[in-house]
Amino acid sequence: MALLHFSSASFSSVLFMHSSPFQDRHFSNHRRGFPRCHSSKKKEDASFTERILDYIEGGPKLRKWYGAPDLLPKDGGLEAGDDETPEDEEVRDAVLVTDGESEIVQMVVLLLILRRARVKVIVKNKRAAIDAFGTYVEPIAGDVNDKSFLKKNLRGVRTIICASNDGFFADMGSMKGVQHIVVLSQLAVYRGSSGLQAIMNGKAKKLAEGDEEIVVASGIPYTIIRAGLLQNTPGGKQGFNFEEGSAARGRLSKEDAAFVCVEALNAIPRRGLEFEVVNGEEKVSDWKEWFAAMISRADELQ
Repeated sequence: MALLHFSSASFSSVLFMHSSPFQDRHFSNHRRGFPRCHSSKKKEDASFTERILDYIEGGPKLRKWYGAPDLLPKDGGLEAGDDETPEDEEVRDAVLVTDGESEIVQMVVLLLILRRARVKVIVKNKRAAIDAFGTYVEPIAGDVNDKSFLKKNLRGVRTIICASNDGFFADMGSMKGVQHIVVLSQLAVYRGSSGLQAIMNGKAKKLAEGDEEIVVASGIPYTIIRAGLLQNTPGGKQGFNFEEGSAARGRLSKEDAAFVCVEALNAIPRRGLEFEVVNGEEKVSDWKEWFAAMISRADELQ
């Protein structure tokens, strides 16, 4: 089973939807077919993602300049014990993304690739991840309930992005060295549900509450993004609404949610930042300034 399961039309919208070093936001007003591109590999050998990135980066010769990682071994990555760098001396420049099979997480990963980030992604099938993302990510497969597994794979990680997978932090144990945690939370949606839906969301609600409590108590700077009900709609076409209480009744495009998660990456609060977001009328022209203002406000209240 291929890891990427959303259509090329939807995927191209993720690439052209939001600001990047290569595209302007006006692309969001036009759903474009996937562009024809070229790769140093034969067409049948190049993965879907490699073709896209060859086009965006201007060809495979620019991959090294662009920041693509070195080729991984045929087995998909380094084995345990390959990295002998002492933990206190290692460079922490990686982003660890959980639940790589989730559609919204795949959107986050692809946006991180475009930001030239070093990406580690937790997946169930390492080979499928390599086929889908090529050498642009470091796929990690294993038991996420095993604290030793998580400890080993937190090496080199600066930021954790959890955009799915309620309950991930329950068995996390020590997150020593991590400098920022970004959580995309549906807790407001779970709390706002009623009747049969509330019963169905009961377990997810408890897991989401537990995750937020653990993250807040961790002592690590955190950003909790409480999103409205996530929708499979094109991103970049609507504005936003950040009013308190909006997440319980509003909706948010998955593509927009993924974009906000990635924008939060380098906006590290002194202690923590929590906000709600749904699609609305407000336009954000400069996300760096927006996050700076939000963090300043949060610092005043803490």
